[in-house]
Amino acid sequence: MRKVLLIILIALPIISQLIALPFVNSIHPIIVGLPFFHFWLVLWIFLTPLCTWGIYALQKAEGSID
Repeated sequence: MRKVLLIILIALPIISQLIALPFVNSIHPIIVGLPFFHFWLVLWIFLTPLCTWGIYALQKAEGSID
């Protein structure tokens, strides 16, 4: 189960920032004063470190990191 979660945490930022961009490339709706595309990118600027922290925490719990 942890291995699956680890793979999801690794793949999620890559998929959301590279593969999903053509699907979110729109001006409307405007969220927090930003076009949706810019909001999406700013959102993932904050979510990517959380995914990285999750990867670190999982590996530390397994004892992979000293």
